[in-house]
Amino acid sequence: MPPDHDHRRFATTHWSLILAAADPRSPKAASALASLCEIYWFPVYAFIRRNGASTEDARDSTQAFFARVLEKESFKGARQDRGRFRAFLLTAVRHFLANQWDAARAQKRGGGQVVLSLEFDDGERRYLLEPADGLTPEHVYERRWALTVLDTALSRVAAKYKDADRRELFIALRPLLTGHEPDSYKKTARSLGMTEGALRVALHRLRRQFAGCLREVIGQTVERPEDVDEELQHLLGIVSR
Repeated sequence: MPPDHDHRRFATTHWSLILAAADPRSPKAASALASLCEIYWFPVYAFIRRNGASTEDARDSTQAFFARVLEKESFKGARQDRGRFRAFLLTAVRHFLANQWDAARAQKRGGGQVVLSLEFDDGERRYLLEPADGLTPEHVYERRWALTVLDTALSRVAAKYKDADRRELFIALRPLLTGHEPDSYKKTARSLGMTEGALRVALHRLRRQFAGCLREVIGQTVERPEDVDEELQHLLGIVSR
């Protein structure tokens, strides 16, 4: 694909669209921002919880934080964070906790509008899987951001394997997406009713699809296409710790 064509396509992705919007009230930019917030709310919730908030206070504060982000056009200051939605969101929530925790939480409890559909019960369950000690709020945020990106990419791949036969193949090969090899290609192929050669081809294709979806997901959170590789390396560094 020619580079100029790739840049035109990239300009329509979520974060670059938000930053490029001439009118911050643009419906497309607002919709893109809401979509990003709905995907990446959990790292913020985990950050607030690790800062010492109770479950209930973290729920209220997370909802109030995103209400502020969506209503106050806070993304206008995002360029100081190098055009990355990940960095912008962390900076914004730090500022929120330092300056407006009590007031924003009181506003939420006083009948503030619920702006996003957030699965807080599932979020708390996921948060409790974090190690009790040894991780700072920033580390928890980064780790949960990375895992959210991976889960989102995996969900996009899974959507391509909806029919029964392909679903069985996807479930069998999913643990191998990150580069691990099966104990025995021959046994795995036999269990799936495939030849060993067909299994290797299917695994190679699935890994390429996952890599493509991962780059696509990351691309929606950075401003420029040349930032994708750096952000991907950052993500891989986090999950390998």
